[in-house]
Amino acid sequence: MFTGIVAAVGKISSVQPLEGGLDAGVRLDIDAGGLPLADVALGDSIAINGACMTVVAKTDAAFSVDVSRESLNCTVGLDAPGEVNLEKALTLAERLGGHLVSGHVDGLGLVHRFDAVGESWELVIDAPRELAKFLAFKGSVVINGVSLTVNRVQDLDAASGKLCRFSINLIPHTISVTTLKHLRAGSKVNLEIDLIARYVERMLSVGKS
Repeated sequence: MFTGIVAAVGKISSVQPLEGGLDAGVRLDIDAGGLPLADVALGDSIAINGACMTVVAKTDAAFSVDVSRESLNCTVGLDAPGEVNLEKALTLAERLGGHLVSGHVDGLGLVHRFDAVGESWELVIDAPRELAKFLAFKGSVVINGVSLTVNRVQDLDAASGKLCRFSINLIPHTISVTTLKHLRAGSKVNLEIDLIARYVERMLSVGKS
């Protein structure tokens, strides 16, 4: 489990196909940036841009993970060198500053607009319609591993198909300590819906034909 509070911005330094070729996935070597690795052991989990991955090798300042082809197909930002948001798995001794996050990406969103509004920024994202029922005003959503609050949500029947458009307000601190600063209209992002909303939907749907 994670909190969605990014601990450091790291960098994918290399992407190498696993044995069996690209269909088998890739190994990522990641410069941990400011993320302390002294308490990280092989087999531990680290969220990379919101996707939970297992550490398979490490040094004092870097670590490696293997990413399956299925994970690559369901996420963005894990297939090429570049900056990534990092968070180590939550322990029971830590503050829950964001919300409970599983590190399982539920779908990909598309940035519709990303504009400065005074000292803050408004991030507007188009999400797949199947995630619409999990997005609510003042509810939580994870974008590229960052726990954020939904300010506005709207269901649209767009020419390209049904979608859900929602808006997030980003304060300067969030912009400065995450990779969200690099987003532009047309950028794809990893989305994880709220864990509690997932279980509520399941409870309400059981028994319905």
